Amino acid sequence: GAGKTTLLDVVTGKTQPQVGKVTFNGGVNVLRTSEHRLAQKGIGRKFQTPTVFGSLTVYENLEAAVGFNDGTRKLFSPISAADEERIASTLALTGLTERAFARAGTLAHGEKQWLEIGMLLVQEPKLLLLDEPVAGMTRAERNRTGELLQSIAQRCSILVVEHDMEFVRSYANRVSVLHMGSLLTEGPVAQVQSDPEVIEVYIGRSKEE
Repeated sequence: GAGKTTLLDVVTGKTQPQVGKVTFNGGVNVLRTSEHRLAQKGIGRKFQTPTVFGSLTVYENLEAAVGFNDGTRKLFSPISAADEERIASTLALTGLTERAFARAGTLAHGEKQWLEIGMLLVQEPKLLLLDEPVAGMTRAERNRTGELLQSIAQRCSILVVEHDMEFVRSYANRVSVLHMGSLLTEGPVAQVQSDPEVIEVYIGRSKEE
């Protein structure tokens, strides 16, 4: 109820605020921008539940994602050599090269999450929004996801909504804490965890207690 997912909804146009604006990449206001236009501007969002095309192969899912970013015309045209190279590098990054021609519906939960992240990556985003990316994962899958996000962070900004504090402590560079729709505090993980307001609001006691 803090407003974390709602924040992502506002950024991506799913929810329209009564007042205010969302600026991105040099101060451009992206409110009331369609999902397709946001992708073209460099904003990609992944929801908690994977939304891949189960009847298509992993490779075909990535092909479709490339076409989505470049427009309807490309969805029905052969992909370029540059696109093929982008897909191959994304398969390698997500660890799905050996699963490239498997039906997406047969993938394990973690693999589906990585595929959906890959579908955003082939669109070459500047900002990646991920809503609870490790929910329902095994420890091994969580660790693999953390390593994947660290690699992605070298090429674009990532904003993650996550309740798994062990995961956050291990992989986050900066943490923002929301409370009742407002920013309570932000900073390095250790600093945020020791913040008196965070302790009082989320643990229900003062630091002195």
